[in-house]
Amino acid sequence: MNKFSPFLLGLSLVAASGSLAAAQDQTPPAVSAPKYMQVIVEYTKPGKGGMAHDKTESAFVQAAAKANFPIHYIAFNAMSGKPRALFISHFDSFEAMQTASKVFETNAEEFDRINEADGELLESINQLFFKYVPEMSFHPHGPNPHARYMEARIVHVRPGHGKEFEDLVKVWIAANDRAGSSNHWGAYRIEYGEQIGSYVFLTADESMADIDKSFAEEPKFTAILSEADRRDARELRSEAIDSDRYELYSVNPAQSYPPDEWVKADPDFWMPKAAAKPETEGKKPKHN
Repeated sequence: MNKFSPFLLGLSLVAASGSLAAAQDQTPPAVSAPKYMQVIVEYTKPGKGGMAHDKTESAFVQAAAKANFPIHYIAFNAMSGKPRALFISHFDSFEAMQTASKVFETNAEEFDRINEADGELLESINQLFFKYVPEMSFHPHGPNPHARYMEARIVHVRPGHGKEFEDLVKVWIAANDRAGSSNHWGAYRIEYGEQIGSYVFLTADESMADIDKSFAEEPKFTAILSEADRRDARELRSEAIDSDRYELYSVNPAQSYPPDEWVKADPDFWMPKAAAKPETEGKKPKHN
């Protein structure tokens, strides 16, 4: 959601209603995106993140590569909220996930050993499955080997108000179109692991300057709203949304298992060279 800004979500909805009908008449462009997304969330113990977690996760990456695990994943470390790491992978069918799980079964002893070491660093783990929702997405960029940050908006819809929420997202999209926004996001709906009615809207940023650009565009929305628009929009939003929040993450290459084409596209980031050793290392100090 670069950016479902608080201003846009709460205020600019009614102002966009004039262009909503036109937006609904247009067929969304085809986007090549996997159908499902798996998110594994690891909450680390205080002081057990950083290099300690990099070490255990790097061992897991090496084991996955050795076993030719067919589903790749990218790791994200939280820059907001509780310390945690997210491991995100995409696949087109649960049958593909089942086939991939057989690799773990074949190499159970090795993976169990690494999981045990990794478990010493963790408070808890949560595993979630989402389904991609193209009609709620806005100019999604798709997987990007050059992305370094990820913005996430997590929304829970009030029970029985799914239709209102779908209509609300259409208004968000129309508002962005009307304002000529550079925003973009991919929308996903929870299938397993969390309360039904949960959605996540994700935006990949190549730098934090992308976030600055998003905030700088907010005056575009301010200019098209009247006080009546703002009041009515707040009421509309309150009907559909039960809770929502923003989170910010950074990509961690040391904990990621990227596809080969990503490594080739940006080898210095995904496969950084080890730091050169100081020339004096191993030498006895000279005495005057």
